[in-house]
Amino acid sequence: MDIGLYIHVPFCRTRCHFCAFYLRIHREDQARMYLESLAREIQLSAALHSLGGRRLDSVYIGGGTPTTLRPDQLCSILDLARNYLGVLEGAEVTLEAHPDSVTLEGLRRLACAGFNRISFGVQSLDDGELVRIGRRTPSESARVAVALARTAGFVNINLDLMYGLPGQTPESWLSTLEQAIALEPTHLSCYALTIEDGTRLQVDIRRGEPVEPNAALQNAMEDDAVRRLAKAGFERYEISNFSRAGYACRHNLHYWRGEDYLGLGPSAQSYLNGCRFGNVEDLEAYHRALEAGRAPVAERAYLSPEQCRREAVVFGLRLIEGINVAALRSGAESGELLHEWDRTLHRLRDQGLVEERTGWISLTDLGRRFADSVAVELM
Repeated sequence: MDIGLYIHVPFCRTRCHFCAFYLRIHREDQARMYLESLAREIQLSAALHSLGGRRLDSVYIGGGTPTTLRPDQLCSILDLARNYLGVLEGAEVTLEAHPDSVTLEGLRRLACAGFNRISFGVQSLDDGELVRIGRRTPSESARVAVALARTAGFVNINLDLMYGLPGQTPESWLSTLEQAIALEPTHLSCYALTIEDGTRLQVDIRRGEPVEPNAALQNAMEDDAVRRLAKAGFERYEISNFSRAGYACRHNLHYWRGEDYLGLGPSAQSYLNGCRFGNVEDLEAYHRALEAGRAPVAERAYLSPEQCRREAVVFGLRLIEGINVAALRSGAESGELLHEWDRTLHRLRDQGLVEERTGWISLTDLGRRFADSVAVELM
């Protein structure tokens, strides 16, 4: 089975108030150090046969903001992955981008190099909401960026949106959805704002401004998104993701289906052959490890077959199609565990949280409100 590659670019021009990802404010000297180290990590992964002879059917360069790097630097990353790890013909190659960090010439160069999917972090198409989350770019930049990407040859275009933002109303959220639909993307990701530890937004909320997101309001906004996007022809295939037919994100499906993927770059996570491991969340430590010829891994855990089965439940329930009952039952280590799992399943079904159809278990509309709690029950 082919696998996915994720590469983390840990740079942004500024940090958004809600962001808790590992990143640095972009500096050219640190970018050069990162690129040198990433090249070593790619070569080391090839030497260690990390992929076990399998080739990549998806490459996802995320961040951070990958487009803080120059187009030639991004093209060199893809070339290294191609030359050392092997990228299949027709692979999905995604690049995350900030709307104000792209140009037509740069996008054309990226498309010619083999990037065929672009994901813009739009978040909102309301200027006031953007200011309140620390975004300095007006909403018009998103419209311009999408037009430039399409002119450059990108067909597969995703927009990331968030709901429950400070000061956001159901009306402004619907306006953002309408404007996003009008841009004719092939994919939309709609995420509920969560308050992460250590973020500027968490600090502001503790000071009393703004108020914490209202769960009932976020639920109503999610319902609005599901209805409006269905009417516009988008299929909801995962709790937070909607696509036109044939444009579900191949790379993220590796995660949700419990398939293997390799993560490179500071803080990147991997799952290979039943082993979950993560890189150090520090650019200098990452550089030192690779300079010494060592993999920059900070933590590693080998999962038992039962742990793998349980993780398949957690991630698989995020998919609208759900999880295959027979596959999960065949992975159970003991009959007693299987009986306990069946009892839990029946209870969750009686509570209206899950449903079983033709051998698949999936969350109900109510269950999707409590996805994490249901997953814990089934683990």
